[in-house]
Amino acid sequence: MWPRLVANKLLRRPVGSNSFVADFPCTDSPLEFANLEEFIAQKTPHGDQKDTRKYKLFVSTWNVGGILPSDDLNLEDWLDVNDNYYDIYVLGFQEIVPLSAKNVLGPEKRRILARWNSLIRRTLNKSFNHRARKEHKAGEKQQKVHPFKEGSSDGGFSRDFRCIVSKQMVGVLVTVWVRRELQCYIRHPSVSCVGCGIMGCLGNKGSISVRFCLHETSFCFVCCHLASGGKEGAEMNRNSDAMEILSRTCFPRGSSLDLPQKILDHDRVILLGDLNYRISLPEATTRSLVEQEKWNMLLDKDQLRAEVSKGRVFADWQEGVITFSPTYKYYPNSDIYYGCIEGQKGEKRRAPAWCDRILWHGEGIKQKRYDRCESRLSDHRPVRAIFTVNVDVPRSLNSLRSFFFSERFHRLTEENELFEDDEQIRGGRSSIHIEA
Repeated sequence: MWPRLVANKLLRRPVGSNSFVADFPCTDSPLEFANLEEFIAQKTPHGDQKDTRKYKLFVSTWNVGGILPSDDLNLEDWLDVNDNYYDIYVLGFQEIVPLSAKNVLGPEKRRILARWNSLIRRTLNKSFNHRARKEHKAGEKQQKVHPFKEGSSDGGFSRDFRCIVSKQMVGVLVTVWVRRELQCYIRHPSVSCVGCGIMGCLGNKGSISVRFCLHETSFCFVCCHLASGGKEGAEMNRNSDAMEILSRTCFPRGSSLDLPQKILDHDRVILLGDLNYRISLPEATTRSLVEQEKWNMLLDKDQLRAEVSKGRVFADWQEGVITFSPTYKYYPNSDIYYGCIEGQKGEKRRAPAWCDRILWHGEGIKQKRYDRCESRLSDHRPVRAIFTVNVDVPRSLNSLRSFFFSERFHRLTEENELFEDDEQIRGGRSSIHIEA
């Protein structure tokens, strides 16, 4: 793999392809409807008025420190599944494998991707039944599941989430899950990978970006792992990685379609990841202020905020107010920051920092929550954000569109095997691996 990464770097092309793991059966995949969607769009009168609908979006980033999760790892608190309902989950990981030379230059370990997806699927799809059982035991009338009412997130539906994209590049993993009822409105999913690591192009550092359209609105999610290092001036390396990602990421425009190609061309853009920006204070001062929970004094010296304010990176991007303690670096399986235990010899000094961040760009995005979770799996804590996003929907969907994108049409295609040659439909350009 790595010679191709070097060649792509020299040619300034994004790494990877549109090959990713999808969770849906072939006949459910919106990709197979690309030509059909274009045909319907041509038949739809231009200038139709649009409605705006709101959806709830869960976004989280987690550097798991190369630790393989156990089969019984509990993700319910992190994914907030017991009391809240979301329409879309976008989960980004860093270091799902140790960043050794063998893992950077060798083949990707897909069993680890499968392990994480299995845990996520089990967590997202069991929570509704768990809640229903609790209500039933409490003597309440079990809630009837009504037909899908689009744009609502009130819990009046069965929790059935499908993975529409799952892509790995060395230690970076992005996995996107949507409610089953929304799946048929997701179109043109694509991925673009950019390596910024060893030799400036390998995948131990870099990004995976995911693009798709929900109804008439385009989304782009960028999961990053930027340059590490706590030495003075290391923030410039992180700035350089961020600029490389924004410039080199490119998506296919689509046949006869004018789809956005660059990250900032999309309507709604969210960037998440281990951005690795540190706090520009002496280590002892940083530790003392963390113990006193003087977050504002620490944030005044936060490298990311300083670089943004100087116009060096992420111009016009937004971040929510940080009210939580630094997410890096902990001893695994503890709440103690690294380097704070007396008598530990041979340790590299790592001052606490807000390495793990979530930013957004564009209109129609409103952040409702920004916090961290307390899993002790790795030396980082997960960070998550809850958004409401506006999505444009044509006010009068014609009957042809409504029929072809209904569950009834999906059932007909399954029964009649309408599409027999998936590769021919895709034109042989995209390789989609379907999970078992």
